[in-house]
Amino acid sequence: MKLGALLGWGVVIYAILSLVWSGMTEYGWTDGVLPFLGEVVTLLVVCMWAGSALKFRSWKDVLPYSIGWALIAAALDAVFIVPLNGLAVFTDVSTWGGYLLIALVPLLSTTLLRHYAPHGAWES
Repeated sequence: MKLGALLGWGVVIYAILSLVWSGMTEYGWTDGVLPFLGEVVTLLVVCMWAGSALKFRSWKDVLPYSIGWALIAAALDAVFIVPLNGLAVFTDVSTWGGYLLIALVPLLSTTLLRHYAPHGAWES
């Protein structure tokens, strides 16, 4: 396992999602379905990007990284969110849903690469 890819993409995923949420909060766009969908779409895109960047052939190769990224997100929530808002963040279903998406969505990137990348473009 490449530690740089594990930690780097874990922080990138968290940072981009935090940036998007902060921007939406700053402009008062936090209530309703559309902000939720915006956050989910951002998560899907960033997680597919991260999984694709690994350039693995099998979802089994991506799985340790994606689980690691979900654990990094949970750890960073514990460091940054819990001191401000308490442990309530971990009682929210959407928090756990986000961790689940971080763990599962990158697994789909191998299918995406297999179908859409030029032959041999993602081989190491």
